[in-house]
Amino acid sequence: MRSLILSSSAILLATAALAQTPPPAPPGGPPAAWQQSMTIAGRVARFTLTPRGELDGLILGDGTQVHVPPHLSAELAAAVRPDDAVNVSGFRSPTGALFIATSVTDTANNQTVVDRGPPPPGMAPPPPPPGMPAPGAQSATAQGRVQRLLRGPAGDVNGALLDDGTILRLPPPVAYQMALMPGQTVAAQGWGLSTAYGRVVDVQSIGASAPQLNPVSAPQPGLMAPPAPGAVPPPPPPGGPVPPRR
Repeated sequence: MRSLILSSSAILLATAALAQTPPPAPPGGPPAAWQQSMTIAGRVARFTLTPRGELDGLILGDGTQVHVPPHLSAELAAAVRPDDAVNVSGFRSPTGALFIATSVTDTANNQTVVDRGPPPPGMAPPPPPPGMPAPGAQSATAQGRVQRLLRGPAGDVNGALLDDGTILRLPPPVAYQMALMPGQTVAAQGWGLSTAYGRVVDVQSIGASAPQLNPVSAPQPGLMAPPAPGAVPPPPPPGGPVPPRR
């Protein structure tokens, strides 16, 4: 009887210990810095554009940059309008520089865009070869003052919004080498697209002024911009891995 009581007590103690131990994180989950999902609210000030003219996010009235994968461009355009109020669910980057959306709800019409992962292979159009224009793009120039920097999901600077509304897109190593900062005056030449949502220039050469333009070359091995402090890859969206981001 004493042995039975001791055995039962041991089982109860082990069970209590297990109950107090949190279960391990499931394999393949988001990095710890991204595990806290949240919802933010704001009003759409403008859209951001890829070099192909696709929508790849929003800038809210408080300045928050929200990233939405380009494969949702058509859905985002159909659901959301500039100046609409939106609720955005997702993850804030560890640096606080970007919010990665997993869903965007327009509160005016109650339409929601959800990121369920990238389209199947072969369904999305391939990107143009490096240095080649997107369909419909024409040679263009832009000059102005940097209003704000634009970032990729890992926190790397991959573009700039000028004070006239033009979006410049350029490789992160070039943005890093130029030490792009808000308030800086830049000139750029490249392939431009004007859309209903704004103007974007895929930068082929850039400098402090038109006479100082330098060509943008393909990144060399080892010549990469360092990640933003604390930057980690974004978490996968529900239902699939993160698609390649531009």
